[in-house]
Amino acid sequence: MTRVKICGITTIEDALTAASAGADMIGLNFVKTSPRFIEREAARDLCAALRAEFGAACPLMVGVFVNELVSGISRTMDIVALNYVQLSGDESVEMLRELRGIAFKAIRPRNKIEALDDVRYFAPGASPQERIPSLLIDAYHPALYGGTGEQASEEVALAVKNDTPRLMLAGGLTPENVGARVRAIQPWGVDVASGVEGDTPGRKDPEKIWAFIQAAKR
Repeated sequence: MTRVKICGITTIEDALTAASAGADMIGLNFVKTSPRFIEREAARDLCAALRAEFGAACPLMVGVFVNELVSGISRTMDIVALNYVQLSGDESVEMLRELRGIAFKAIRPRNKIEALDDVRYFAPGASPQERIPSLLIDAYHPALYGGTGEQASEEVALAVKNDTPRLMLAGGLTPENVGARVRAIQPWGVDVASGVEGDTPGRKDPEKIWAFIQAAKR
């Protein structure tokens, strides 16, 4: 069954909704320039509340970082009690290795050739843990590191999937299109942020969360 990550969660209420709806992962954004940024202390309280409510059934808590030092990532992980890390910037394969299997890389290739170069480059640092993706592919944007609402190319995603054990697909997914994208690409998992929001970035629409997860997993 397709795994689902609801990313850019900023409130306990939205986290509880996502977990109740069947999300496998909750993404917490620690990029200060993002409209979905969450402070460490707020994220710590959110994680604690979610684990108290769901116990062993709690979704995995994933911290999203862009061009952060390993020391800063480690500090945030300790404070918040994160499970895993998503690197969404210009990080190297050496950084993936330094994080020792707890991180996965997000890429935003412009075309198929660039995508396959990224796959080969990051493969040696991919985590062996089957609870997280080997690689996440998002739509290319010249200035933004994800959360744009633009779709990743189907051709590029399929090319990456063929060489990636566990591909997570992001970029422009919504409750209306995620089912078709899953059928066409058959990714290991899907990632959504803006596609389940209303008018305010970082605040999720409960009906959209439920509809998205049902469509992705069905």
